[in-house]
Amino acid sequence: MKSERIAAIVGVAESDLGKTPDKNVLQLQAQAAKAALDEAGLTKDDVDALFTAGNWAWAPNLMLAEYLGIDAKYTDSTNIGGSSFEAHVGHAMAGIQAGLFEVALITYGSTNRTNPVNSTFSAPLTGQYEQPYGLPGTVGSYALAAMRHMHQYGTTSEQLAEVAVATRKWASLNEKAYKREPIEISDVLESRMIAEPLHLLDCCLVTDGGGAVVVASKEVASRTKKPPVWILGHGEAHSHNTITNMPDLTVTSARESGERAFQMAGVSRAEIDVAEIYDSFTITVLLTLEALGFCEPGEGGEFVSNQRTAPGGAFPMNTNGGGLSYCHPGMYGIFLLIEAVRQLRNECEARQVNNAKLALVHGTGGVLSSTSTVILGRD
Repeated sequence: MKSERIAAIVGVAESDLGKTPDKNVLQLQAQAAKAALDEAGLTKDDVDALFTAGNWAWAPNLMLAEYLGIDAKYTDSTNIGGSSFEAHVGHAMAGIQAGLFEVALITYGSTNRTNPVNSTFSAPLTGQYEQPYGLPGTVGSYALAAMRHMHQYGTTSEQLAEVAVATRKWASLNEKAYKREPIEISDVLESRMIAEPLHLLDCCLVTDGGGAVVVASKEVASRTKKPPVWILGHGEAHSHNTITNMPDLTVTSARESGERAFQMAGVSRAEIDVAEIYDSFTITVLLTLEALGFCEPGEGGEFVSNQRTAPGGAFPMNTNGGGLSYCHPGMYGIFLLIEAVRQLRNECEARQVNNAKLALVHGTGGVLSSTSTVILGRD
């Protein structure tokens, strides 16, 4: 049974991406917000709920509302890392269903490349049990998960590299992508080791950039400029903060968030036409595909082999080039939503997935800590 159409995404946009030394975090968000609202045929005065997340201010919603001149009656600054914006979409849908507001603006911005903010997912109170013993930040945590997956299931570096190569092929079709030159599996394996077994090309980019998503009620969506992309299902979950406390290094909470999203949407995995899955590292993708149920535990490497997720493959995934090749300002989840909406609106030109009607969007935050899954549909 299909879920009730309660709310839809009616506008999406990015800011300038890559290196933006002439813009600060607020300017990037304003640029993206203005473009997303213009696309929907709305203005800032139509916005009555504001959602944002980031590590650039102690109360980012207050600063952003003041900067944009938005007097919102509802605000949400939920921050669960890169999965925050998928969570925001679910929260916006729930708020609209409850009658709390009609139009929600979700934004993100970061100058992580030109003016980085020093932060870590391991807060001092918990990081004291890892950092003094040499764990090399976020990448070290993902490397632990990759090594465990290799040990437990025989996953290979070549299989991880399949993800990086496939996303680069998508990026070559996207003029906004930061990295577009072709790479082969051998290039990934020959790139320098960052934290064994993850090579440089197994790791996401570090860029500047911002994005915005406009979510509206069914009534408002009926009169916006773009066709609505309906929010059919949503689920979120988290399992730990520090990698030391992850219950199983090979199983993420996508297992729970994904199941909730599929149940709410009333669709099956086989019906998904395009997947936008957080790719902070190549191992993130394998673990997510398994936890979401697209393949069995331990079969992620085989699932992505032979460029299955690349253009022309049987499982189109990360069609803008992903965090590995398109952009990654630090919390990438909002860009997954932007690409999924454009795919469902048939706006992606050379990288368009033919007749895409259903999209799965999945964010991962922290060190495989939090997940949020959204299923979108065009009809």
